[in-house]
Amino acid sequence: MNETILDALQYYGAAAATVAALIVSLNLGRRITGWAFVLFVTSSIALIAWGFLSEDSEGIGFQNIALLGINIVGVWRYLFSKHKPRD
Repeated sequence: MNETILDALQYYGAAAATVAALIVSLNLGRRITGWAFVLFVTSSIALIAWGFLSEDSEGIGFQNIALLGINIVGVWRYLFSKHKPRD
């Protein structure tokens, strides 16, 4: 696999997760938090791809499969669910 693509996946995944975590930590409201989870989803997808396409990085790939599921729940809960999150 092309090293440039692998580097782009790795660094996008790390940067997107960092920005998403910052947004969630700021507690800026339900809709913005939901979009932060969308950003987490894209981060997980990038890191899954990087993890399985890079040599000796499968652990990150497997971890991000689990995180992808968690992040999808976050998207559903904050952007689609009609129930208000508990404090």
